[in-house]
Amino acid sequence: MAIDLGVVLTVLLVVGFLAQWLAWRMRLPAILFLLLIGIALGPATGLFNPDKALGAFLFPTVSLAVALILFEGSLTLRFSELRGIGRSVRGLVSYGAVLALLMLAAAAHWIAGLRWEVAFLFGALTCVTGPTVITPMLRTLRPDARIASALRWEGIILDPLGALFAVLVFEAIVSHQQGHSLAVFGATVGIGAAIGMVVAAGLAVLLYRQMIPEYLQAYGTLIAVLGAFTLSNQLAHESGLVAVTLMGITLGNVRRIHIDHIMDFKEHLSTLLVSLLFVVLAARLHWPLPPGMLMAGILVFLVAQFLIRPFTVLVGTVGGGMTWRERALVGYVSPRGIVAASVSSLFALRLGELGVAGAGALVPLVFILIIATVVLQSATARPLARWLGVAAPDPTGVLIYGSDEVARGIATALVEQGFQVIVADDDWDGISKARMGGLSTFYGNPTSQHAELNLDLTGIGRLLAMSVRREMNSLACMHYRAEFGRERVYRLRVLAPEESGNRAAFAGSLRSRALFGNDMTHTRFSELLAAGWRIKANALTVAFDWPAFVAQHGADTVLLFGIEPGGKLRVASNRRRTEPRSGWTVIALVPPAAAEAAPAHAPV
Repeated sequence: MAIDLGVVLTVLLVVGFLAQWLAWRMRLPAILFLLLIGIALGPATGLFNPDKALGAFLFPTVSLAVALILFEGSLTLRFSELRGIGRSVRGLVSYGAVLALLMLAAAAHWIAGLRWEVAFLFGALTCVTGPTVITPMLRTLRPDARIASALRWEGIILDPLGALFAVLVFEAIVSHQQGHSLAVFGATVGIGAAIGMVVAAGLAVLLYRQMIPEYLQAYGTLIAVLGAFTLSNQLAHESGLVAVTLMGITLGNVRRIHIDHIMDFKEHLSTLLVSLLFVVLAARLHWPLPPGMLMAGILVFLVAQFLIRPFTVLVGTVGGGMTWRERALVGYVSPRGIVAASVSSLFALRLGELGVAGAGALVPLVFILIIATVVLQSATARPLARWLGVAAPDPTGVLIYGSDEVARGIATALVEQGFQVIVADDDWDGISKARMGGLSTFYGNPTSQHAELNLDLTGIGRLLAMSVRREMNSLACMHYRAEFGRERVYRLRVLAPEESGNRAAFAGSLRSRALFGNDMTHTRFSELLAAGWRIKANALTVAFDWPAFVAQHGADTVLLFGIEPGGKLRVASNRRRTEPRSGWTVIALVPPAAAEAAPAHAPV
């Protein structure tokens, strides 16, 4: 009995969502669960046969999905950011990556018996990590700031560059297999590059001149990507992947255009495509594997994990200022991700059609390496970091959602007391003022997929949701409960309890601690600042304790934070009464007369 294609796609999307949700709950890369579920549905049980279920739609679907994934990944590469990374990262993403490619290719050739051209393709696919696997792992690993920065930047930069490496190697294999000359290979790459950059430039002009309305810009970009991919393939066979990769890099580096909303759309689309694609690709694996393939894959993984990665990190970080302990942990952590899985499957399909020997072994080897690195490193990297003494202490930093005068004033007061603070918002005016005030910022919605990949939360352990949007504050609190814990998430009320009433009140699951007590609202805080109230910090002593502070500054003084002698931050809220003691430093909102009598921390 034939199963309706619509039913198949619906079930795949539901399964993909469940895998993504499970990954979020367990703080592990989603690719691990997607691949395992695909293997369980396909080769393990035989419940799902993608070739039979999707038929002629399989190859076009995989091709277009991979094209969009590569474009979305390549959008994140900013050449301007390359100047801001350290010497260690530059070494890892340049000669370190090339060395890893060559050594992985040699391992695949001598251990798994792949032909050299397929082995080089394997090396190009697996020499990179990516933000989709590194970011969840860093949140569990919690290394010191220098390690986290090196691993994060390596993933961000190598993700699109690795895709470009792999595409170029693939084009060379196809050109050689079809008997084409080096000139034909160059023409194929040149046509793809030209189409990608021309389409990107044209799209940038349309966006800059506002010739496409904002609500159609994401849709128009999607059409441009698919159009460039298809046109390039029609003009030069197999050149479409070059086109979309360079199109993303080009568009991502054009100045004076804002593509954040386009990136948000592409990230959501990419999440959907990845969820669908990897279940399908994993279900296509044949079980049992060819004789010796499983053992060869395990041996390649062991060599990659314990020989190639440490050696390339050792070479790539020479002169970078990292200690041997930091280099040891960086040399241990290198999970493979989306580019390796998606592109290897597409290339295997195409090379199989061309009759390239050994193409069938490419996907099993890549999948074994992905699953093994993610499982091993997720389970053991944190204990290793502690043993090496490079695990970060309990995070004391603060993420503030909101960038208006109230949020900036609180952020400035905390920074002046030595706390790490990130101000996050999608209001460009507020973020600009925060940056001018010397605050660390993140421009964008802190609950978005873009924030998942690009918001570095190393050292951050609390959320203060202080935006003027009530629903977004509650959404941010729910989002970061899993990250920080329920007791470390606070929101500044937008409406007082008597104003919101029972009809407008949030359900219990959406509630969180009310910042600075039930009586304080964002509107009231803003009005007090406008009336001359200021945020003031003061150290308490036995002679000048909290009652004396209140007596000096007025009974209306509002306690905001207390800082214990060891540096622990106490946040005033409606759930726990904070009683400052001798030796603490207090941050309070004081009336105008008190503010004039002593220096204050004025909002920026």
